[in-house]
Amino acid sequence: MQSDNKIFDDFAKLLNGAAGTLAGVGREAEAGARARAKEWIGGLDFVSRDEFDAVKAMAAAARDDADALRARLDALEAKLATAPKAEG
Repeated sequence: MQSDNKIFDDFAKLLNGAAGTLAGVGREAEAGARARAKEWIGGLDFVSRDEFDAVKAMAAAARDDADALRARLDALEAKLATAPKAEG
């Protein structure tokens, strides 16, 4: 009877060891994948949030200027269309 317990104990130890080894392999694989992803992403040309916000503000200001210039142009064209034509 005691030999049966020894076999089960050894089998349980073997399974625990295998589970620990597999968990370690999984952690190593995850760490390697993270390192490769960081290396790959680091090689790309990403901008920081501050740079993005600055360019976004510049684009909004340029759009506002373009809208103001468009309104001035429309007003000048309307004024030109209603002005009496000079005969020459």
